Amino acid sequence: MSKPKSPRGLAVNRRTFLKSAVAVTGAAAFPHIWVQQPAYAGTSARGAVKHLLYIRLGGGFRFTAAFNGESASQFNPFGLADRAASGVDWGVGRMLAEASWLQGDDGQRRRDAGMRTVPDLANQIAVLPCVDHEPNANRADGNHGTGLERYLTGYVGGDTSFFTMINYALRERAAAIQAEGGIALPAFSLSDAGMSIGHGRYASFRPPVVQGDGFEGFGFDATSSLPEWAQALSARMDARARDRQNPFARDQVDAYLQTREATRSYSSIFNSDVLRIRNNSEEAVDGISNRQLGFLLGDTRAARHVRLALRLFGFGSPACFLNQGYYDMHSGEENGLPRQMDELNRLISGLDVALKTMDHPDGGTYWDHTLVVFGSEFGRTAGGNRFNSARGSDHGGDRATRWMSMPFMGGLIDEAGMGGRMIGETDRDDLQARDRVFSYRSVLKTLMDALGGDHREFFPGDLPTDALVRG
Repeated sequence: MSKPKSPRGLAVNRRTFLKSAVAVTGAAAFPHIWVQQPAYAGTSARGAVKHLLYIRLGGGFRFTAAFNGESASQFNPFGLADRAASGVDWGVGRMLAEASWLQGDDGQRRRDAGMRTVPDLANQIAVLPCVDHEPNANRADGNHGTGLERYLTGYVGGDTSFFTMINYALRERAAAIQAEGGIALPAFSLSDAGMSIGHGRYASFRPPVVQGDGFEGFGFDATSSLPEWAQALSARMDARARDRQNPFARDQVDAYLQTREATRSYSSIFNSDVLRIRNNSEEAVDGISNRQLGFLLGDTRAARHVRLALRLFGFGSPACFLNQGYYDMHSGEENGLPRQMDELNRLISGLDVALKTMDHPDGGTYWDHTLVVFGSEFGRTAGGNRFNSARGSDHGGDRATRWMSMPFMGGLIDEAGMGGRMIGETDRDDLQARDRVFSYRSVLKTLMDALGGDHREFFPGDLPTDALVRG
């Protein structure tokens, strides 16, 4: 589906608890019939989540080798894990058992801290095996360009990204916090401008894109050093500059002014040592130190982004997006996938420990208030073989490309008793859907709903779902 001519805005409310300085599916019922539905008010999990960690497995991920591992060898040439936690009914692929970080003395220390292999914690993860970009299409969209557009915006040619929608949807909550003298951090995109798209009335809600691993290079707020009369003069000049613009051109000026104001407001936060995630500090913040986060999660680029996301959550950001790995392995996947999965598995296991260790200001731990979701632009195929002729895999129009077996973890999944559940089913030999097919836009809409936002403006033909909390 191409984007509507008039993009509908999805509202997800921005959340911050800072006052001091410091799912999923459409109306899917049958695998071959997609019925458009009117916008839906919400789910029973509405507002149950305060933070969303949304991770893209870059380049197109071979989901069947990890989160739908009981598929035939042409879809999962690596087989199943030797063991998995009890009560798991989704196929735990052997690739999820890669765990070099549990070896040696440091590995034993991580075990002592509570880290486990992913198969050992699989009963905390729920999987939707049939998430489809376009349920009413005849075939999968295996194109990198349009597949990624669908992932980032929900539509081919979409001009408003999912995280822009989140910030727009949370605008009233942010305004209420600011009216009380608090600071409302927005959702962030960590080193990916593709998740920061927006035009017209959405332009000023584009998420900040953090280039690099943190705010080490962030300077002080120069405006605050001016006398009050100079600050007032600067503000009046901005207002006059805006008012001289044609009304149809003011959106871009508003976006610029809001960015300047946000930078000024956030400067005390961005200069906090807590966000210097590589400073190896042993000072516990929210019950865990930067040194401990590094020890658990690692020091790869993706790991540093996860560590930064957790710290931004501590300052009230509702959501963070990041990329992990690059899985577009048309060749060398047989040897290359285990290395990529080793990092991914460490992030999953490290998050399990870190989120349960961190104390949340609203009570409980961050695990209780956070949802972690993994996705990609499409799945991968070897055209009926275990690997292609270059020992890799490709992407085309078949079901292996089409279905994304998306995993979800966090307190919401635990509380609903959905950990270990497979919500939907595919045929082992040909990946034919035997149960529900979920619209990708409905996944996004459900995530917005869980954050407590008003999603009536976006994805009007796709329903959010209670599947993650009711099965």
